[in-house]
Amino acid sequence: MKSVYLIVLFSVSLLLFSCGEKEENDTERQRNIDASARELEIQKYKIEQQKEQTANRFPCDTIALKEFVLSHYPEGTYLVDFDKTLTYDIPKSAVIYLQNYPGYIFGIIARSKSGERFIEPKNIVGYDESYIDLDSTKLGTAFFYLTLFHCDNNKFDVVWESVIPSHGGFNTFSLETWKYNNTPYVRVNFHYAQGVGHIDYNYFLTDGLTSDPHLMMTYKGINFQRTITNYNNDKFPDYYEYIYYDSGKRVTVMDSIAFVWNTSRSAYINTRNAKLTRPY
Repeated sequence: MKSVYLIVLFSVSLLLFSCGEKEENDTERQRNIDASARELEIQKYKIEQQKEQTANRFPCDTIALKEFVLSHYPEGTYLVDFDKTLTYDIPKSAVIYLQNYPGYIFGIIARSKSGERFIEPKNIVGYDESYIDLDSTKLGTAFFYLTLFHCDNNKFDVVWESVIPSHGGFNTFSLETWKYNNTPYVRVNFHYAQGVGHIDYNYFLTDGLTSDPHLMMTYKGINFQRTITNYNNDKFPDYYEYIYYDSGKRVTVMDSIAFVWNTSRSAYINTRNAKLTRPY
């Protein structure tokens, strides 16, 4: 009799727990739906405000690109802004219109991680926001992408997108040229407050504009540095990694080691120790 009582008690407890868990999940699901609807309305409102404040519009302009992102990307996705140079600067969207390739546009996109709260653009751009990598989940986790768009008659298409391996601290980006063989590349610059420096994610257009780019990372700070170089005369950029000695009073460069791109291994290889590799 006692065994039957325990079984019934366990079954009732399990049922109550399941009901409570279901109610909690339903509440969380509804909260996410409400947040999604509210975020969508906010973005639509901001775009309408920009339309009213923009005197001279043109086909495929930045406002049209924002509308494309809003309607074709998952919720919580944004065309981000450049970091402001001055406190009261008006934010400018992180886009580059290619003069030599009409209709092609580079843009920096940030997506919210699924299952977490939506990111806020103000929390992923700027020097202080580069600390977000230490604890990004409280403010949502951002996934950045360098994206090449093509637009014709105000209709956008995504040509390619390449992930930017950082979650916060975006500063600026620009179109550069590698002097060795005049290969164009896009330099995406992020603040790196932890090291009092910056990180550049360099996307080399080794196979032309419309092919996926080749990523190589460089950086510079108080006691770390990596610079672009041509080491083996192929189409891929190489780099020097600098080794520093920090005595606490003085920081000195002790050595530099070349890393070269290995196509078969899809990695950068240390020229002194082939077992040491880097993905970019």
